[in-house]
Amino acid sequence: MQVLYRNISQLVTCRGGVRRGRAMADAAVVEDGAFVVENGQIVKVGTRRELEQGYRGESYDCGGALVTPGFVDSHTHLVFAGERSEEFLWRLRGDSYLSIMERGGGIVNTVDATRAASEEELFSQAQKHLANMRKMGVTCAEIKTGYGLDTKAELKQISVIRKLQESEKMKIVGTFMGAHALPRGADADEYIDECIRESLPAAAETGVCEFADIFVEKGAFSAGQAERYLGRAKQLGFALKVHADEMTPSGGTRLGIRLGAKSVDHLLKIRDEDIALLGRSDTVATVLPLTAFCLGEEYAPARKLIEGGAAVAAASDFNPGSCCTYSVPLMIALMCIYMKMSVDEALCALTINGAAACGRDKVLGSIECGKRADFVLFDCKKRECLPYYSGLNLVKSVFIGGEKVHG
Repeated sequence: MQVLYRNISQLVTCRGGVRRGRAMADAAVVEDGAFVVENGQIVKVGTRRELEQGYRGESYDCGGALVTPGFVDSHTHLVFAGERSEEFLWRLRGDSYLSIMERGGGIVNTVDATRAASEEELFSQAQKHLANMRKMGVTCAEIKTGYGLDTKAELKQISVIRKLQESEKMKIVGTFMGAHALPRGADADEYIDECIRESLPAAAETGVCEFADIFVEKGAFSAGQAERYLGRAKQLGFALKVHADEMTPSGGTRLGIRLGAKSVDHLLKIRDEDIALLGRSDTVATVLPLTAFCLGEEYAPARKLIEGGAAVAAASDFNPGSCCTYSVPLMIALMCIYMKMSVDEALCALTINGAAACGRDKVLGSIECGKRADFVLFDCKKRECLPYYSGLNLVKSVFIGGEKVHG
């Protein structure tokens, strides 16, 4: 059965493929737009006048709403237990993220809680987070492991991700991140050897995670250690992601480009020469504005990345330590107000380019023929309202595969 979605004030399609550089300024908006969905897929896109002419099927009146593709959150850590609100207060007092890591705080505290939690507890909490994300228009989310730091606990997180993939209408993309931090008392080289020998093959065997990721940073892993880890991951069939240049210029971006990583993420301290390399590569530059906001750090240089020709995506980085939020409305406001991105650039970053960072740009991330019918109706008529109503959730309805899942 076909359904015509009509009476749309602005239809933000983001059609035409991944947006690079200045092309991100054009989100391919159709005024007074419409589109047709059949069997969960988009089969026609155009103006209302074009699509209503001769149409005899069922229709859905969008009430003059703004409509965008479903948002893709291409970087989250949402399978975990416990919380670290005390560390948040330490940072407000002036303690740096690195200093907290150096005195035994940070990721390893969440590791303790996650190892102690049952699989059922982790699953239940993750489901709640995904339900809240869906209300803000997220229809695809990437989820990383990395709060196990040993094979048994990492496989427990993978099992939770599998259950979420099987139970959620939202598309869930799994990423193995056994090298998220150094376990207490471990030697970095020896731990990477353990990952190469044991946890990476075990994760690959499950078939749940299609990506492997690593934190390249002072206090975590060096570029040399990351190259060994990612090289083995690539041999095992994983596509690659890299946590790069977040707190120091770590060399993670350059390594990710050289190894053909799908995305390099964070980029707060990226060097100008690495921005130029990104502009000439197929690797997506993923910025995480909510993390910079929560840490009180300077934002990633989005304008330099765009002017340099990079494909820029944006994601939440939701995690219990440095960024305990997944607010899409706040993310849009930060991108437009502080990162000097236009509304169209922000929307491209959260849709088609986010889908590319997850390897899903051929099936998700835009409203065009052949794509899954994931889209969002807003309680406003134009896209400029999204940053204008700063931090407010204007989402009215959310559809996944043509089925209403919220609103």
